[in-house]
Amino acid sequence: MPKQVVKIDPEYSNGAYGGLDKNFARFASSRVALLPIPYDGTSTWQKGAQLGPAALLTASANMELYDIETSSEVYRQGLVTLPPVNCPRDPAEMVKVVASMASHLLRDKKFVIGLGGEHSISVGLVQAYKHYHPGLTVLQLDAHSDLRPIYEQSPYNHACVMARIRELCPIFQVGIRSMDSVELPFIDDQRVLYAHEWHRNPASVEKIIAALSGEIYITIDLDVFDPAVFPSTGTPEPGGLDWYAVNQFLKAVVAQAKVVGFDVVELRPNPHDRAPDFLAAKLVYRLLSMIFAKEDQGDGKK
Repeated sequence: MPKQVVKIDPEYSNGAYGGLDKNFARFASSRVALLPIPYDGTSTWQKGAQLGPAALLTASANMELYDIETSSEVYRQGLVTLPPVNCPRDPAEMVKVVASMASHLLRDKKFVIGLGGEHSISVGLVQAYKHYHPGLTVLQLDAHSDLRPIYEQSPYNHACVMARIRELCPIFQVGIRSMDSVELPFIDDQRVLYAHEWHRNPASVEKIIAALSGEIYITIDLDVFDPAVFPSTGTPEPGGLDWYAVNQFLKAVVAQAKVVGFDVVELRPNPHDRAPDFLAAKLVYRLLSMIFAKEDQGDGKK
């Protein structure tokens, strides 16, 4: 892993996510660490994803902290919000910094959630997770396949994120509805679910669910949602998924395999429409609630 000295005071406390009391947001006792990564160095259309983590955190303070579907309060596991990563402009260097920070948190046995920022941040997160979970598989929810070998002279462009991750571990892709012909040789038809397939035959999702096993890292590009549901992203694509479709899919994934970490990326906040910011914040909480409710049930807890 890239070498970088990272020190976090065990008594550090920040409840920015969820607006939590410090007793539920102290580093030493928190099981979950949220890592804001405000990077937008390679976006090729609408800029602004660097503002996404702050907007998500601000919106999260307005959530109710009881999750109805799981009948749980996952914040009681301890959710600490770390200071934003100081990202270099160069994407390759940014990946190294993110990997180093995430690796430190994983050494401390935290469940790490990356808050983007553009999608290129996921490479560093997966590098760190792969080091601690050698059998890792990455599940991508996204409108775009992101399998270009290189784009605009960079192999770490946001359009190349899954090409880099695919070099690290197996991937599954869900919700895809936009790609270039140069990406076709890298598509595995047994590991992709296109959005049009999902819409025409909702049962087609079962092929992905059935194939999942072992330890899973989930990367969620928010443009997987239809723009009518989620317009605040840099590259909106028509024909996406809705809130309940994504939630039901994630519920099935959590039931099928062990989710060890995830990221949520590509929120490009609009100051005139805060609903997408809240959706992103709520999605993080819902997925966390599913993951820890399953763990508690496995431990024989209510």
